[in-house]
Amino acid sequence: MMKSQLAGFRVLDVSQFLPGPYATQMLSDMGADVIKVEAPGGDPLRSLNPVTNERGEGPFHAIVNAGKRVVRIDLKSDDGIKTFEYLIRQTDVLVESYRPGVLDRLGFGNDDLRKLNPKMVHCALSGYGQTGPLRLRSGHDINYVAMSGGLHMTGPKDRPQAAFPPIADYAGAMQTVIAIQGALLGRVSSGQGVYLDVAMADTMVSWQTFGLIQQGLSEQTANVTAEQQSNVLSEHALGGAPERGVDLLNGGAACYQVYQTRDGKFISLGAIEQRFWENFCTAVNHPEWIERQLDPLPQKELIAELEKMFLENSRNAWDGALETVDCCYHPVLEYAELADWPQIKDRQLIDRDPDTDTFLGVRFPVMEEGRPADKRNPMCEITPREALEAWS
Repeated sequence: MMKSQLAGFRVLDVSQFLPGPYATQMLSDMGADVIKVEAPGGDPLRSLNPVTNERGEGPFHAIVNAGKRVVRIDLKSDDGIKTFEYLIRQTDVLVESYRPGVLDRLGFGNDDLRKLNPKMVHCALSGYGQTGPLRLRSGHDINYVAMSGGLHMTGPKDRPQAAFPPIADYAGAMQTVIAIQGALLGRVSSGQGVYLDVAMADTMVSWQTFGLIQQGLSEQTANVTAEQQSNVLSEHALGGAPERGVDLLNGGAACYQVYQTRDGKFISLGAIEQRFWENFCTAVNHPEWIERQLDPLPQKELIAELEKMFLENSRNAWDGALETVDCCYHPVLEYAELADWPQIKDRQLIDRDPDTDTFLGVRFPVMEEGRPADKRNPMCEITPREALEAWS
């Protein structure tokens, strides 16, 4: 049923690495027919292994492009140009991640594309966008998060730390899919395509609303004395400039924290609401902590007490003690645990080869009418002739 949502729509993917291909994979998961066009040398992701940092064919390219047909076309050759023009005329959506200006130099700028297919939705996904002083600057996930202010707020107190997985890449992919779906709906009434400029840096800035509100309120209350400010957690968080490892949501509160257990593993606690914190304190036999939830941030002493307590038992022991307590508790899972974790297993999110137990990918994370998304077909390499025949 999931495959029926975008059935009949054709998507031409001229992107590389992770963001664009992940976006078109989501479109494929919803039923779109996706052909991915790569240069003769292939997508650089084919030879990138971000786990070992070694060169050589890795599994990442095939997994993020599962469900698609992949063709290599030389856009600088006459035959390649003709093939690409044909595919442009047949497609509903073009997703590309070239640096601004590259398609223009190849003869496929937005005006040229509109002449070939005025109904096509053209989505240009880039790091910093198609306009502005940084439009041509190279970058990757860590740079886009850095521009947004989000990196400044992430990590321990002494230094920022990049998040994992690459959050801007995935956020940019999701923003791309949302924009394309809206454009296709708009085309129903207008009959015309549209040019979409999606920047991963922009997307990350749009995610910083909480921090920007806090900063703005901090500037407004700069002259208010400490005695005039309430110790209520939410008000305290809004009363000072946001800092890494100090505020409620990034390491300053005992109730919203990651703690290590005796066996070197970790648990997460997110008991922000008073009732959840009370339930937690009662369950661990420390009722004296209940009223200390409102201690000024950062709560170094209270955090230290909880750290000491959690180090007394293994993660499994804490699971047994807290998994049924209504207190926003969850163990910090390691990748090896995901496939067999009851919630993940029940929702059939992870696909593995039943014969070799090889990881095949994570399914499209939407259930429809109680059913999980279908398994993807493996990535299929095709020739330019087969690409033309596929959309003839």
